[in-house]
Amino acid sequence: MQDPQERVRLAMESVLQWSAISPHTPLVLCDGSGFDFRPMVAQLPNAHQIECLTFQNDSAAVQLHGRGYGEGEIVKYAIENSEQIRTAGAFAKCTSKLWVENFAGCMQQWNGDLLLKGVFSNTFSPLTPTTLAYIDTRFYAANIDIYRKLFLNAHLAVRSQHGHSLEECFKDIFLTAQLKGCLMAPPPIICGVGGGTGVYYTNTPLRKQKERLKYAIAKRDQAFTPWFTTAKRNVLN
Repeated sequence: MQDPQERVRLAMESVLQWSAISPHTPLVLCDGSGFDFRPMVAQLPNAHQIECLTFQNDSAAVQLHGRGYGEGEIVKYAIENSEQIRTAGAFAKCTSKLWVENFAGCMQQWNGDLLLKGVFSNTFSPLTPTTLAYIDTRFYAANIDIYRKLFLNAHLAVRSQHGHSLEECFKDIFLTAQLKGCLMAPPPIICGVGGGTGVYYTNTPLRKQKERLKYAIAKRDQAFTPWFTTAKRNVLN
């Protein structure tokens, strides 16, 4: 999405949606283009709950490696500079222009450490083994210490020109660290405008049901069951 005015409008739409979904939750709006959202946010009724951060992404590195590199920079900057996140000790991250319709349900699975959305391939295929395709980085929740330990510099391995996105980088770390008890099921229902397409996601009842069924099938697979959320707090071996 190249139109700056449209990007700003959609970011503010996301802020308003989050304010409606979870009205008592503080928000941190972190922008990597140098744009200052504070004048716009100051006009909102809940402006006191919204912390605005802005900085300039390493544009040369983003252009070289892909937008996932910039996404990682933004989250890293927010963790290192947000008073809200520092005070809370944990955060839920959602890509700008998006929001999570079932946020409350997702956070009921919070284990104190980490919540991720795994994306599985071949879930409905009886002849092809189900595999973990990638970790969806549009939305996740993390304890600051866990995120620093595992994912803070994940974006440094992004090589979009070779088909290795931030989602694959998160998957690599997830598998290498042998994480357990942190995949959400049911999965988040992510709404808003996709940055790559510029159009709103279509979350029909049929599509939502299909997503829930895919995760129910994956969760029942003994190879994947330990990955999904449990009452156990520690996600590391």
